[in-house]
Amino acid sequence: MDGVVQEATSRFGRLDAVMNGAGSILLKPAHLTTPEEFSDVLRQNLVTAFNVVRSATRVMNAGGSIVLFSSAAARIGLANHEAIAAAKAGVIGLTLSSAATYAARNIRVNCIAPGLTRTKMAERITQQPAAEKASIGMHALGRLGTPEDVASAVLWLLDERSTWVTGQVIGVDGGLGTIRSR
Repeated sequence: MDGVVQEATSRFGRLDAVMNGAGSILLKPAHLTTPEEFSDVLRQNLVTAFNVVRSATRVMNAGGSIVLFSSAAARIGLANHEAIAAAKAGVIGLTLSSAATYAARNIRVNCIAPGLTRTKMAERITQQPAAEKASIGMHALGRLGTPEDVASAVLWLLDERSTWVTGQVIGVDGGLGTIRSR
């Protein structure tokens, strides 16, 4: 990550905004998850987020915005989500602590917690009709998210129009993380 941040600051003169979209989905109960799988989930989700914060805050001398990704699964109990929920809950903790640490430097740190979103990564779930139907039924708005749903929230958090927002975990999840309407 240090190299990417250095390239950006060399090319553009400074770094104002950064988002970490790295992640994975592992749906297994803890007793069937190998230590290697768990380490991989932590690396892909929490360690990448930590490295983005570490690298970006070294060069964000004029303030800025950092957006990380958690998951609705970190905010509610979902069966077979132990590894991903643990990693994404770590991202929430990282978001809150980093927001407190870097607020004095006018660096805002926020987190998006999406529900199941129609992406390439989620195809293993969305291409199975029964799994897709069950997932849709878990979301109060009665549909899965789209990349555009999530991107609009990220863009707003990275934009200067959200300069009064830091330390927030924003559920872009069709209500999954907070309400039940069905």
